[in-house]
Amino acid sequence: MRIGMLTEGGYPYATGEARLWCDRLVRGLPQHEFELYALSRSAEQEERGRVVLPEHVTRVWTAPLWAPADDGRTYSRRERRRFAECFKDLVRGICAGEPEPFAAGLYGLAELAREQGGLYAALRSETAVRAVESACRAPGALRSVQRAQVADLLDFVDELERLLRPLSLDWYEDLREVDVCHAAAGGVAALPGLLAKRFFGVPLLVTEYGVQLRAHYLEHSADASPGQGGPGATGAGRGAPRPAVRALLAAFHMRLAAEIYARADLLTPGNAHARRWQERCGATRDRLQTVYPGMEADRFATVGEDPDCGDPDTLVWVGRIEPAKDLIALLHAFAEVRRAAPDTRLRIFATAAVPGYLADCRSLAAQLFPDEAADAVTAGENPVTFEEIGGPEAPSPADAYGSGRVVVLSSVIEGFPITLAEAMLCGRATVSTDVGAVCEVIGGTGLVVPPRNPRALADACLSLLRDPERAQRLGAAARARALELFTVEQNVAAFKEIYLRLLAGGPARPDGGIPFEQPPEARVPGHWTSPTWAAPAAAADRTPAAPAGAPGAGPGAGEARGAGPAPATTTTTEATV
Repeated sequence: MRIGMLTEGGYPYATGEARLWCDRLVRGLPQHEFELYALSRSAEQEERGRVVLPEHVTRVWTAPLWAPADDGRTYSRRERRRFAECFKDLVRGICAGEPEPFAAGLYGLAELAREQGGLYAALRSETAVRAVESACRAPGALRSVQRAQVADLLDFVDELERLLRPLSLDWYEDLREVDVCHAAAGGVAALPGLLAKRFFGVPLLVTEYGVQLRAHYLEHSADASPGQGGPGATGAGRGAPRPAVRALLAAFHMRLAAEIYARADLLTPGNAHARRWQERCGATRDRLQTVYPGMEADRFATVGEDPDCGDPDTLVWVGRIEPAKDLIALLHAFAEVRRAAPDTRLRIFATAAVPGYLADCRSLAAQLFPDEAADAVTAGENPVTFEEIGGPEAPSPADAYGSGRVVVLSSVIEGFPITLAEAMLCGRATVSTDVGAVCEVIGGTGLVVPPRNPRALADACLSLLRDPERAQRLGAAARARALELFTVEQNVAAFKEIYLRLLAGGPARPDGGIPFEQPPEARVPGHWTSPTWAAPAAAADRTPAAPAGAPGAGPGAGEARGAGPAPATTTTTEATV
């Protein structure tokens, strides 16, 4: 079977979202061929390179969402008129919240890009700005967008061009040949699959371990503080987007999510929390199937099978240090714990950190817990330590979790709590806040308290510190649950069954194709009739593509096939990338 996998800001790049589970899925299904279609988010991500890919990844296409994509195209009067009609439908659907005009405009723009080339100049034209202004002022427009100013319109059009850039790629022309199209996220990543579904009837599977619409809301709510930039900022040096821009972008993501959920053959949320978001956006229950993310249980086996390892008086926190994790509340809770149990320590292991927030946490820890010394000649030691995974005392995540008997999660915002599932695989008792999918993950094998409640968090920690036998029983139950639900094996088995079910359901292809009508050998890479002296050319196809515009970069290296304007790279490989 041939699987076309769509990603944004992750796999096959060495950094980013969905990198690990996509890599584990691809490696877990060596009997299938995979083609990767990846959108990158930054130049830094591309500079860090890609992971080594297995042999059954036969093709890799990449395109940047961060770089300008001006193709220098000009448009005839007829093309401009057609663009104006489609774009007016699109923005009317965005501003008025109407699904039909949005879908008509989206597919109309895709057909125009398919026939005439890219849409970069058209989407940034005065025609586009005036169309957005008219839609914002029209009767029935959302109240939050009615007062958009010229600067807001320009920012929104600039961001909309970036979000619609996949329309100008010809990826869906290649996706027509795959058996199943699998989008590793919703939103922009799923656009090529949505077009392949629309034009060629290719079955579309969308997996969301973090709902893109929810992520957009959280990102821009964080950016809303005055003077704060960030990932959601639009325009160079202009800080966070203004309220009207945020409202327009939220409306676009809402309409795009609703269209994807309505057209996808199957949606696989990673937990019930994500599933509820999808249902609120129009997904029907008969096309929803929860598939939990898979983790490598073997990495945690040594710690998980030794319930006596770790300091019984140590609390452990692992994760990215950022405001959503609410370490401030954790430190105040630990102050209550120390009053009742003076020998307790708190070890904070950072996988990454927001520098300013980390400095605030260190400062608060120094104020709440001055360095303590046993006597006048002994160096003082703080009961709270900030450490990094990979250091001498915690070379791996398993060592970090195994350093104590109780693992704490203090988040105020959470999707699927990966660190909590890892702690369960390590057989640790857990104390968590009731956010996101926490209750679904632990399933009664840990203690749950309300978020932003340091006193409740402290009481729960003390109850486990004072009763080691109970903590051990909860840890054993947690490990058994994690081994049943959150392993790579169950994740791969679930997607293997889903791929076969989608294919067995029969394609709705306009050309009337049927599954397996061509033998597998019909798709062997290379040309059977190529003479032996042509072998170097075939070998060249297996090397990573040169950057666009680099010396020696051919049509397959610097741009997507066809007339698509967005810079894209491709690698056809039988070995590694």
